[in-house]
Amino acid sequence: MKLFNLKTLAALVAGIAVITGSANASTTTLRFGYEAPRSDTQHEAAKKFNELLKEKTKGEIKLSLFPDSTLGNAQTMISAVRGGTIDLEMSGSPNFSGLVPKLNVIDIPFIFQNREHAYAVLDGEIGQGLLKELEAQGLKGLAFWEVGFRSFTNSKHPVKTPDDIKGLKVRTNQNPMYIQAFSILGANPVPMPLSELYTALETRAVDAQEHPVGIVWSAKLYEVQKFLSLTNHGYTPLIVVMNKAKFDGLSPELQSAILEAAKEAGAYQRKLNLDNEKGIIEKMQKAGIQVIEKVDTKPFKAAIETEVRKAFIEKNGDNLVKQIDALAK
Repeated sequence: MKLFNLKTLAALVAGIAVITGSANASTTTLRFGYEAPRSDTQHEAAKKFNELLKEKTKGEIKLSLFPDSTLGNAQTMISAVRGGTIDLEMSGSPNFSGLVPKLNVIDIPFIFQNREHAYAVLDGEIGQGLLKELEAQGLKGLAFWEVGFRSFTNSKHPVKTPDDIKGLKVRTNQNPMYIQAFSILGANPVPMPLSELYTALETRAVDAQEHPVGIVWSAKLYEVQKFLSLTNHGYTPLIVVMNKAKFDGLSPELQSAILEAAKEAGAYQRKLNLDNEKGIIEKMQKAGIQVIEKVDTKPFKAAIETEVRKAFIEKNGDNLVKQIDALAK
């Protein structure tokens, strides 16, 4: 009888261990899509986000990463997150301006003096208020990551003055700020997704494009361009979003862990971008790209800033513009 009881007890203990182990092993896997390739800092930041999430939630939440437009272009993925078929997505802020027009304030050319100015705006009351506006569209804005300060590349000639842009077919995103700006400069703006851009440049369907140097490098756009001008004409943040219903369904502890992990991964990616930029420019020069590093941006700013600001203010008022300008001081 004693032997039976000992065996029974051992079996019970083993059973409890299995049940407890199963409970601890319960993991929610969230699908996270984005356009950037695996070679970009966006993917590195997504991996860091995943590591932080697993650590902060003790394995309760992890990410399944889908870079390289695997789940579609930015607009397709944003719609999928709103509909709940994808859990998380990140893309440049212009891709969200159709849902929240006020986000266009971020894309006014030359509105940010430098990175510190941009971070103060995005991480402070202004940026967090803009993220809050996404909630009415079924999206929980988690954090601002970074696309970066935008530069100009083309296959025709060096761009040093606004006149050099006239007549060029320029790929832009769908943001009206950039479409208007390049139209003012006499270019022919052609909106298209990043996933289509390399082929469009290679076949000369477009002559030029404007992205931060990190994207020009990671997406290999330099292979089908000849000239790079460091115009820094605009700063674009990434917005990391999650399906709001999915976020709201989590415990407060898990919600806090997601928000903290997203913010920390964003800081990690910003530093990566800053550390990598000089080396990327040198690599492109070695690859045969002619780099115009010192561009006088005052004529560009004079040509486009006033009109683009005016267009934004007419639709959205001047409050956000004034707040952003004040933070520069």
